[in-house]
Amino acid sequence: MPPPRPPRGARGKRTGGHARRAAGALASAALLLPLVSGLPAADAAAGTASGPDALQRDFARAAAEYHVPSSVLLAVSYLQSRWDAHAGAPSVTGGYGPMHLTDAAGALAAAARTAHHSEAGEDARGDTARPHRAEDRARPAAGALPERLRTLDRAAGLTGLRPEALRSDPAANVRGGAALLADAQRRLGLPAGGDAADWYGAVARFSGAPDAATARTFADDVFEVIRTGARRTTDAGQRVALAPEPRLVPHREQAGRPGRATSPAEGIECPESVACESVPAPYQRLEGSDYGNHDVSDRPRSQKADFIVLHDTEATWEKTLQLIRDPAYVSWHYTVRSTDGHIAQHVPVKDVAWHAGNWYMNAKSVGIEHEGFLARPDAWYTEEMYRTSARLVRYLAGKLDIPLDRQHILGHDNVPGTVPSTIKGMHTDPGPYWDWAHYFELLGKPFHPTASPFSGMVTIRPDYDDNEPVYTGCEKPGQECAPHGSGAVRLHVAPRDDAPLVRDVGLRPDGSASTTDVNDTGARASTGQQFAVADRLPGWTAVWYLGQRAWFRDPWWEPVALGARGKLVTPREGLKEIPVYGRAYPEQPAYPAGVPAQAVTPLPYKLLAGQAYVLGQTSSAEYLYAKDFDPAKHVVVRGKDRYYEIQFGHRVAFVRADDVTVRSSNR
Repeated sequence: MPPPRPPRGARGKRTGGHARRAAGALASAALLLPLVSGLPAADAAAGTASGPDALQRDFARAAAEYHVPSSVLLAVSYLQSRWDAHAGAPSVTGGYGPMHLTDAAGALAAAARTAHHSEAGEDARGDTARPHRAEDRARPAAGALPERLRTLDRAAGLTGLRPEALRSDPAANVRGGAALLADAQRRLGLPAGGDAADWYGAVARFSGAPDAATARTFADDVFEVIRTGARRTTDAGQRVALAPEPRLVPHREQAGRPGRATSPAEGIECPESVACESVPAPYQRLEGSDYGNHDVSDRPRSQKADFIVLHDTEATWEKTLQLIRDPAYVSWHYTVRSTDGHIAQHVPVKDVAWHAGNWYMNAKSVGIEHEGFLARPDAWYTEEMYRTSARLVRYLAGKLDIPLDRQHILGHDNVPGTVPSTIKGMHTDPGPYWDWAHYFELLGKPFHPTASPFSGMVTIRPDYDDNEPVYTGCEKPGQECAPHGSGAVRLHVAPRDDAPLVRDVGLRPDGSASTTDVNDTGARASTGQQFAVADRLPGWTAVWYLGQRAWFRDPWWEPVALGARGKLVTPREGLKEIPVYGRAYPEQPAYPAGVPAQAVTPLPYKLLAGQAYVLGQTSSAEYLYAKDFDPAKHVVVRGKDRYYEIQFGHRVAFVRADDVTVRSSNR
């Protein structure tokens, strides 16, 4: 993530700490509602009635009260929050509750809490020290915030409910959303009630998007949810369903009525199903021989991109766009906005952005930032952001011939350090709270078993909502983070919950155990990652991980891993161990005159005889020599060596093909 991150510092649905906090929030809301609605206490309690179908009834009541088709209200909420309440916690952009009502004060507080750090050793370019510049952390005035960040106050004015209730009580929040939709319909001069197809313009206006293209994209997605239907149990244990209406055809001509200008689309590399604008990263000379903030190239003719790397911004949308315009900062290809999924492209896909902290990976990847914060578990992403991001990745994967799997779709936290000295400084976003399972469902590539539960290879796939490992360091070092669902599992040195976590000698050369810190990736396996099985005991599975056996709890009644089939690499016969690399650079004789040979430096790990790791990308050795502002002076060096990408730990790594044997996981 180019914008720096904060410093380190029986299966029952939603039975963990997150659900307990949600239940507490509902109980508090039941006490608040009499104060804000004028209802008797008994009636107010009924408004936030207990029972697994209470939220469904809240949607029905709000839809009837404000004469909004219930399918429209349900679908808008689904695109914002998937009907989750998040225990009253605000989203990335200060949005609350199932309707994601945004609060200016919450957004300001979120911006004020943003902290930053610089990478140690290497910057995001990955081979040249370039210190990050100090950032202006002044808090914006509430009036300067865009309309999309101020819907909660408007909902309070329309309903008469207090902001406290709209934040914490799901029933009140749904009423607020219904009131906003009804107000949007009235402002368009359209009648209340009627068929869902008549509400396309109101839904577009509800998005708060500043341009017609984004508003239409949001409305299109809402009506797609209505056509396909949805059914889900929320984070508070509420069962909500939206019946499909496959023949619904909305009146899309209404979208012209909000009076917004459409963003220019010429030259932007995005699918037609999302709204994109161009916010170019500057390419200009700086002082001396320095230049920024990316390299002009000619991919795929110069090099093939093999990876897509997902980041989070650790800054608001507005701050992120300010950073990308700084020629002395780093760069990435795209940013996705949380509130409405709007996308900005900054660097052409053919060019090399400085985003991954590993120069080899920069030259071979596309980087996508998402408005969000790694160490704030309840600062949730909207469903619309997940959806538009997934459509962008599908488009790029098709354009660049990149497989849709976790060997090629990486988080920044999966990118390896280049040499031993850079491992500690590698970034850890988007972190353990990114929902990889849901993201790959949206990509159309959900994680399913491809072999028996007793196969020699597994895919990590915990239930995101139920899986709540303890993390620390979100607010203060050593302090527990708020309980929250996670797509990652912990790895121990033995099949016991009290056993120490496995060691990462790259992060801790002294050999000490990994920690539960939210930024410590040393003992973490993430959803979709695949590993070779090293051992099994009742309720536990061990995989090969960073040169050691790593155990995770995997009971048959609540499995964390799926049986998988694929190819594994193991040291070639006769070799006791082989080196592991953070980049796939050519051998020294491959470099032409005038291009300094890059050292092929192994990382401080060993792949030992008898161990196996899952094979990902196969690549020829390459190095992009780009030290000059003039791209005509850039050189791509290709060697004879071939490398295999492997899932070695939480991060991928590379081994020389000549050092290993490839075999089937079925053996």
